[in-house]
Amino acid sequence: MDDLETSRKKINQIDQQIAVLFEQRMDAAKNVALYKKQYGLQIFDSSREQEILKKEVELINNPDYKPYYLEFIQDLMDVSKKYQSVLIQGSRIAYCGIEGAWANIAAKRIFPKGNMISFSSFNQAYEAVVKGECDFAVLPVENSFAGDVSQVFDLMHTGPLFINGMYNLHISQALLGVKGARLSDIKKVISHQQAIDQCTEFLQKMGFEVEAAVNTAMAARGVAEANDKSVAAIASVESAELYGLEVLEEGINQNALNTTRFAVFSTVMNKQLNPKSNTVFQMMFTVKNNPGSLAQAIKTFGDAGVNLKSLRSRPIKDVPWQYYFYVEGEGSMLSDKGLQLIEALKKDCEEVKVLGHYDGEVNI
Repeated sequence: MDDLETSRKKINQIDQQIAVLFEQRMDAAKNVALYKKQYGLQIFDSSREQEILKKEVELINNPDYKPYYLEFIQDLMDVSKKYQSVLIQGSRIAYCGIEGAWANIAAKRIFPKGNMISFSSFNQAYEAVVKGECDFAVLPVENSFAGDVSQVFDLMHTGPLFINGMYNLHISQALLGVKGARLSDIKKVISHQQAIDQCTEFLQKMGFEVEAAVNTAMAARGVAEANDKSVAAIASVESAELYGLEVLEEGINQNALNTTRFAVFSTVMNKQLNPKSNTVFQMMFTVKNNPGSLAQAIKTFGDAGVNLKSLRSRPIKDVPWQYYFYVEGEGSMLSDKGLQLIEALKKDCEEVKVLGHYDGEVNI
């Protein structure tokens, strides 16, 4: 066994090597952060982190050391995430609504260090990224209860931006009243129409008069400003904290699994996908006015062995009785297989537009 001084010298020599490797690792983490900043990707990916930790611990032969090495790597990854967060902060994030709106909540969870910039419409938020006024837009594309957000789908069809991430936000609606108000005081409820629709059973049971608002957070702010005990808003618990309201009832939406999907829009497409991951693509196309064109286009996906998760249609504005089709499927359209599929689709389609790719969906 080495004496104490010899062991200390050996540790010092090893620490010097670790310091060099640490700098190299942080340099690589910086490049990852810059890539994530460019494409609007989250810093933290729990599934990837767990996969890495599982592989890393297998590198250690001494079983006594494994739990300590696992802790060491976890700490190292946490330091890396902190550094990446500092590099990424400052990104300008466009969303529709005001502080406390569900889009604002989603944007904060996806970009915790970002600068949130509010817009009054989906179109304005989208155009802010097109014009370079913002780096990313976080917009809702679908609600599990109320369905598609048609305005955003139309922007996806006509606009130039790409989708680089899809995030699921659980929506739990609450009834908010002014300070001192009780549930028995409420006569009228104000909120966004989708929130009203999500809470129909509760509203009908209570016999409340309802009034539609631009969004849930603006409804909450309006109730706070009116300071009327007979008027309440349906909004998030976060809105109650922001506007000084009381939560009269939580979880009033009839569907406990109520979830909204939010897409991150960017001017560039994510092309560096993990080939082993569960990559998802989004695409839109219009078919030629020939018998069987739509059926043949759908068959093209099957012939290529591509699993479609979703297929829906939307009318094309200013072109009566014409439709574009939206598909979401597994795989990448940037692979050789994907590029061949696109070429095959063009035989039956007037337009083929790849909207983006991302490595699966993330719950936020």
